[in-house]
Amino acid sequence: MSEFKNVTVVLKANVYRDGKVTSRTVLFPDGSKKTLGIMLPGEYTFGTQEREIMEILSGELEVLLPGKDTWKTVRGGEAFEVPANASFSLNVATLTDYCCSYLKA
Repeated sequence: MSEFKNVTVVLKANVYRDGKVTSRTVLFPDGSKKTLGIMLPGEYTFGTQEREIMEILSGELEVLLPGKDTWKTVRGGEAFEVPANASFSLNVATLTDYCCSYLKA
């Protein structure tokens, strides 16, 4: 999907890690939520409350998912899932454009 129709975009940006990770929240009529963002190269750890699917639109990173011992490389056009109430680490190699979908239960 290259665009979203009939959505609400929250104007206030989500800014993390001294501005190296930013996103905007997109709300859908069915109550679902996504964020669209950019990550600059660096190492980051994030926590989740809801289950998430992170689609990498462009760029490249490595992710260390909960319960795993090895890093997985993810490039533009690929995605990974993170369970609810978990922590995951990213090693972002290049400027990375992403879309994060938040899933209920």
